[in-house]
Parts: sequence; C-alpha cells; structure tokens
Amino acid sequence: MTGIGHIMRDSKSPIARTGDDRPRSPEDAPAPSWLPWLPWLVCGWTLPYAAYRTYYALGGTAGMFGTPVSRDQWRFINGVAALLLVLTAALAALSPLLRKSPRARAIFTGVGWLIAVGCVMHALVDEATRVLSLAGVVYLEYPVFAVIDRRAADLQDIFLNEPWFFVEGLLWGTLCWSALRSAAARRRFAASAAVAIALLTIVGILSSTGIIGRYIVG
Repeated sequence: MTGIGHIMRDSKSPIARTGDDRPRSPEDAPAPSWLPWLPWLVCGWTLPYAAYRTYYALGGTAGMFGTPVSRDQWRFINGVAALLLVLTAALAALSPLLRKSPRARAIFTGVGWLIAVGCVMHALVDEATRVLSLAGVVYLEYPVFAVIDRRAADLQDIFLNEPWFFVEGLLWGTLCWSALRSAAARRRFAASAAVAIALLTIVGILSSTGIIGRYIVG
C-alpha cells in the first residue's frame, strides 16, 4: 500500500516526465500536431529559390532585367546565394534531430530567429522601397549592373523576390517557435522577433529614402 500510495502521489505531482526523460513543468507547451510536416514545408519553399539562383550561377539569362558589369561576379553572387539556401534547407530538414538536444536546440532557435527576422525585415523594407522607386520617390543604385531596366527590376522584386523572403521568414519563425518547450519561451521568441522586425524595418525605410543614409540594392 505504501508503494502504491507513493506512485499515486507522484502521478499528481506538477512535475512529470516527458518522452525525452526531461522534467515537464506546468508551463510546458505541447508540440503542435502539424510539426512533423513543417521542416519539409520549409525545404519545399527554400529549394526552388535555390534552384532559381543556381540557374543564374550556371550562366542562365532568362528573366534577367539587365546586363551585369561582370558576368563572373554575377555568377559568383548567385552561386553563394544558392549555397546558403541549400544549407538553410538542410538545417530545416535536420531540425527534428536538433530539437532532441537542449544545446543544439538553443543554437538552432538562435540561428532561426536571425533567419526569420532577417527575411521578414528584408521583404518589408524592399517592398516599400520598390514601390517608392516605381513612384519616382527614391532612386536606387545597381552597382552590379552596367545596364538595367529599373521598372522590370522593381516589379520582379515586388512580385517574386520579396514575397519569397516574407514567406521564408514566417516559416522559419514558426519552425523555431514550435521547437521551444514552454509557452513563456514562445512568447519571448515571438515578441522579440516582432520588435526586432519593426525596428529594423523602420531603419531600413528611413535609409532607403535617404533620411538617415544611403540605401544601395545590389
């Protein structure tokens, strides 16, 4: 009876054990049911854009809105971008394994926070800048291009590049948010990301309009 009573008292304790043998507090938040699909959704969104960059890195010219100053430089820029995108997709694919280690999970969510904030901020700033460029309010410089169709460049960025960045940032933010083990940690993650995005977007737009400095789009 003593043993049974001890077991029953343990089962009512606010501290229980999770599947990974980590103590679970009442503040712990269960993983969303759609979590197993999320890493592959991130990969599925990232890899086509990596292929797009790879196409230009290999010398493709379809859809280009200008003539680069140096074709080798243009190919190098796109090659580096493609490599980073592939690495980003690989990191997302490995996220289920990284979640199992507290240290790896902390590094993963930190890197993911930077990706999420950077992508969403990039999208918001460049969408605003491109609209201002189309309206003739700002004049963007393109040091990589010798000849460029500015309207075509603005429209491509508005309807292709920046929507991709925006969705990529939201996906990464959601992936990292879901990797956190407590509701409090998730609230801190979301709040800090929102504040960082807001501040960086304001700075970026002020810069793009020349109020606090010069904004250059490569």
